[in-house]
Amino acid sequence: MKPGSVASLEPSGQDLAPEKSPAGALSSVGLSLLVAMPALNEEATVGDVIAAVPREIPGIASVEILVVDDGSTDRTGDIARTNGAAVLRHRSPRGVGAAFHSALAYGIQRQADLIVTIDSDGQFDPGGIPFLVAPVVAGEAEFTTASRFKDPNLVPRMPRIKRWGNRMMSRLVSRLAGETYFDVSCGMRCYSRRAALHLNLFGRFTYTQEVFLNLVFKQLRIVEIPLAVRGERLFGESRVASNLWRYAVQTSRIIFRSYRDYHPMRFFGWIAAGLITPAVGLGAFLFAHYLRTATFSPYKWTGFAAAGLLILAVLVLQVGLVGDLLNRHRVYLEEMLYRLRDQGRPPS
Repeated sequence: MKPGSVASLEPSGQDLAPEKSPAGALSSVGLSLLVAMPALNEEATVGDVIAAVPREIPGIASVEILVVDDGSTDRTGDIARTNGAAVLRHRSPRGVGAAFHSALAYGIQRQADLIVTIDSDGQFDPGGIPFLVAPVVAGEAEFTTASRFKDPNLVPRMPRIKRWGNRMMSRLVSRLAGETYFDVSCGMRCYSRRAALHLNLFGRFTYTQEVFLNLVFKQLRIVEIPLAVRGERLFGESRVASNLWRYAVQTSRIIFRSYRDYHPMRFFGWIAAGLITPAVGLGAFLFAHYLRTATFSPYKWTGFAAAGLLILAVLVLQVGLVGDLLNRHRVYLEEMLYRLRDQGRPPS
């Protein structure tokens, strides 16, 4: 493979054109697709990735390519324009999450029916885009994502620590979402217009895990598509996962904040339970000691500790009740925002 070329990878062999369109399938007449690519100093690969994007996809009438240049200091933007892509440029690097926000806003403004995100570093094969698009066009999903780990035969070669980190992150999101997902960190995805309009994200460092939780909480249909993916970049290092500890801390913060916002009673309820459990244990110990000795000495401190923990647990539950009230308002506001976005005009 010559330098700068895109990996040639075979998808999982799924049918691109379903034999019949189930209820809820999108109309294929005039269906538009936006392929959005975040990029930071990707001059070596961005042109090849753009050139490899399929222009003829079953069910799609038009394909537009957008490169979000996140403050590159090389020729990334110029090469993207030369290869026919529209370019949005951030004056300075703001993060993959911020680049996704810009792409999402652009797609909504352009009235795109579907939005596909794919990295510009050559790790993903653009030839797999039709496989992502097909379930959304057929009405079988509102959000699809390439999965590197769902099919054991397609697991890419990558450092063990990264594979372990991806597995742990998927297990965490799966547990919080109440579903089973194999790969919640892959950046190659397809969003229906409905899914894009429903997204309300806050993370700027990254966005991949937050998208899962956001759409799961709103009960949108999610499908993982096993695709072959290159495990490592051809050039440079990942700006998101180059420091695994920083990546773990940042993504964990985003995930737990999302869960806190959408399920405040569960979130604070578990914290309260963690406080009540030792309080009950300390109280039981002190009571048993009193039954044996008819005195609280020398363990009076356990009573004060138990009382303090119980008071703290009650306060935490109150925070959860307030959070639950705020979450109800958030649901109403997000539904209003969705409808305003769907009308093609910004909220006043």
